[in-house]
Amino acid sequence: MTLALPTPARPEGTLASAAGLRATARILARPDTDGVTRLPVLDGDGPFALRRVGAPGRQARVCVVGAMSAPLGGDRLGLDATVDAGAALHLTAAAATVALPGRTGEPAHYDVRLTVGDGARLDWLPEPLISAAGSDLRMTTTVELAPTARLVLREEQVLGRSGEETGALRSRLIVRRAGRALLDQETAYGPGVPGWDGSAVLGGHRAVGQLLVVTPDFDERPADVRLLGGAAGERPAADEGQGVLAPLAGPAALATAVAPDALRLRRLLDEAVRSAAAG
Repeated sequence: MTLALPTPARPEGTLASAAGLRATARILARPDTDGVTRLPVLDGDGPFALRRVGAPGRQARVCVVGAMSAPLGGDRLGLDATVDAGAALHLTAAAATVALPGRTGEPAHYDVRLTVGDGARLDWLPEPLISAAGSDLRMTTTVELAPTARLVLREEQVLGRSGEETGALRSRLIVRRAGRALLDQETAYGPGVPGWDGSAVLGGHRAVGQLLVVTPDFDERPADVRLLGGAAGERPAADEGQGVLAPLAGPAALATAVAPDALRLRRLLDEAVRSAAAG
């Protein structure tokens, strides 16, 4: 299973209330007159420390660094990123996010809100989310895309750290393009969810993920349906995991994969990126 880098413990006094921490980080990417993307707003909060990453070209790069243990039960966390028309932003993270149990027994909430303007591009490529035993996390990612926006979005979830049971994890991904629904799906795993570990869902795997690519290029040439990893018969599915890349009803392609661990899951999603780029 994926091992997260050590995250600083939550200092005394950081709790906004007995119910948990409230924190929202904000990012605004905007092109200057030369077309180079600038970051007029880069506002970290609570467990989110935002760091500029130097990169050549016109794209801005930001890395989210964990400043304390989060999310814990009872926390309400948010990350808002807006990419104005013509800008390009690459967002990643320094380490995996680990959902942990809190003091109150209440679920934690983590809301990611992404807005991408016309002619803009956003790559949202965080490290995996790990659902530790005893945790309860409700995560929602909402994406608003202009008609000519481009998006690459990756989600990876690891159910339990090495040698432990998973926590409860509910995740919803909502993507709208030009105000119309492109994708709206919800998944749930762990205690209280019937059949989540059965052969029709994860089949005993502990890493699950998806990769969404939205580009106007798919209007003229939609992505082909392709099987990934063990599903394509290249290697035994039990060893390598399996997945599928399929076009959506819009200029988009969605890859969904399951694997024994995060490393093999990442390989499958990287394979999906190459397949989507190859057409």
